[in-house]
Amino acid sequence: MPEQGLFPIGSRTFIYQVDCPFDLDHQRRFWALADAASARDDVVEAVPGMTNLTLRFDSVPTDLDDLARQLDALWAEGRRKDLTGKIVEIDIVYGGAGGPHLQEVCELTGLSVDEVVRRHTAPDYTVFAVGSHAGYCYLGGLDPRLETPRRKVPLQSLPGGSLSLAGLQTGVSASAGPSGWNTIGSAEISFFDPAKQPAALLQPGDAIRFVPAEVIA
Repeated sequence: MPEQGLFPIGSRTFIYQVDCPFDLDHQRRFWALADAASARDDVVEAVPGMTNLTLRFDSVPTDLDDLARQLDALWAEGRRKDLTGKIVEIDIVYGGAGGPHLQEVCELTGLSVDEVVRRHTAPDYTVFAVGSHAGYCYLGGLDPRLETPRRKVPLQSLPGGSLSLAGLQTGVSASAGPSGWNTIGSAEISFFDPAKQPAALLQPGDAIRFVPAEVIA
């Protein structure tokens, strides 16, 4: 996508994209932008993503240039929203069949298994956004020493509960599916239940604390 602007993903749904760092300070700006956009009479839903905001309108917008200028002005104001939610602890089995790429991550980072696990479980990870697939959490807070590239050949399918990392992001898959990230562990947890309200276990501003239940080198 271009650096910044408004882009259609449907006749009544648009993404407002900003070229900015992936950090909590900028994500707070997107949380505030979502609130401001939600106050519009024509917006049905405003969903913050990673360095973007998805807007769903009740009808097809007639002046996209004016809408883009309004969003640019709101972003330029630099408003921030602080969200502090619950902390959910998740037991992780690092390595083994559920973490097939743990040794590769060690080789890429030059760290031992124990050091990878120690660094990965040290912070509480803030939920920046929920998306990609139902219940999945985009998290901020990964130790920069654990930064790794995406896999050159993605895996066709990983089970739900797979703990993976790539770049400066890490997360636990909420359902089975393909992945180009490096999978280092697994968890037994349900992130999405349509029978519950809300259906997603976590919301932006909540946090995840990973707990090493077992390490299989």
